[in-house]
Amino acid sequence: MRKHSKLLHRILLGTSDANVRFSEVCELLWELGFKERIQGSHHIFAKEGVVEILNLQPKGANAKVYQVKQVRNVIIKYKMRV
Repeated sequence: MRKHSKLLHRILLGTSDANVRFSEVCELLWELGFKERIQGSHHIFAKEGVVEILNLQPKGANAKVYQVKQVRNVIIKYKMRV
């Protein structure tokens, strides 16, 4: 659980959006209670009570910068914690 807390903190700081591993973002979203479905390279995350749907795609091993920002905005909006 500590690993997820550290990642959540890094995402909320917003200082290293380009250096966030895609697999770590997926694990964090699972930990936050999101359900995942996969269509090709698209990993689509949804959660009951959250209006936004997060559609993520890897860029190499990392998550795309704008998608990390989307994840951060949803986490802040719904005051999510691990």
